[in-house]
Amino acid sequence: MDQKSLEFLKSLVNSMSPSGFEEEAANVWRDYTSTFADEVRRDLHGNTIAVVNKAGAPRVMLAGHIDEIGYLVKYIDEDGFISFAPIGGVDPQIAQGQRVYIKGKKGKILGVIGKKPIHLFKPEDRKKVVDFNDMYIDIGAKSKEEAEEYVSVGDPIVNAPGFDELLGDRIVGRGFDDRVGAFVVAEALKLLAEMDIKAAVYGVATVQEEIGLRGAKTSAFGIDPKVGIAVDVTFAMDTPKLKMVKGEVGDIKIGGGPVIARGPNINHKLFDLFVKTAEEEGIPFQIEGIPRGTGTDANVIQLTRAGVAAGLISIPNRYMHTPVEVVSKTDLENAAKLIAATVKKITEDTDFIPY
Repeated sequence: MDQKSLEFLKSLVNSMSPSGFEEEAANVWRDYTSTFADEVRRDLHGNTIAVVNKAGAPRVMLAGHIDEIGYLVKYIDEDGFISFAPIGGVDPQIAQGQRVYIKGKKGKILGVIGKKPIHLFKPEDRKKVVDFNDMYIDIGAKSKEEAEEYVSVGDPIVNAPGFDELLGDRIVGRGFDDRVGAFVVAEALKLLAEMDIKAAVYGVATVQEEIGLRGAKTSAFGIDPKVGIAVDVTFAMDTPKLKMVKGEVGDIKIGGGPVIARGPNINHKLFDLFVKTAEEEGIPFQIEGIPRGTGTDANVIQLTRAGVAAGLISIPNRYMHTPVEVVSKTDLENAAKLIAATVKKITEDTDFIPY
């Protein structure tokens, strides 16, 4: 991965972007894609749309959601402690003891998630998961009045850990689900901008996926694509405890290449085109069978208007929905290459009627 792309990825991941509050990450994505896209715009929902070869046909939509899970300020008590609630699927076991950032009226402020010490739990309660209602955020304020100088009800919150590099090509950060998908969409667009393509390609950093695939639904309706490709993460099954339950997801490995989804949410001919392209281009790939709606942007894209030929490319991800998600930089690069090479093959005459 070249340095410019790496710096873009770092900036994207270190931005605060919980569902409904994606502005920081969306601005990073907009600024980067503006250097090569023909047009970059934002819709009323907050989706950021970058277009390459706007006059082309057919319309192809690439979607990576830019929101992350997080929290929201619910209440500030008389002593300045903050009650909060999760945005999206946050595991309460992971929340306790975390450092967090609150985006308040004076900018980003650090806090910690506290709870009653384990020493004071009754023996039977030590085996239970602490509920969000039994946690609070401490920003160091001595009173409600002092806290309210910095924090207001409705302010967004995220876990504090950001982007770091591990050994080899592995990287770690919070919210790789799905800022790495938005990254891959941008990188694929950058590659396509240098290619002779027939399709008009609309790359979208979609919003509010973690609370119901909302941004993809509205942006796909507006774009009205013939083909829609979502880019998201999937469960890497190569860690000690997951190796024993591979049958639940499949034999997905970090570093094994992008994952091509197959199932009723996926257009059969688009799946075949992905596989054929990967084989021709020498791009390693993995296949994941998903027997229902995928739970990704591909789900609502497929069901837009009179139907869209939908595809899903996923990045193997360890420790999903934690502050320490782990992916491979090589998988990200190969995903962008696979998408760009596949889209290049699509013309107005490409038949996606499934059978």
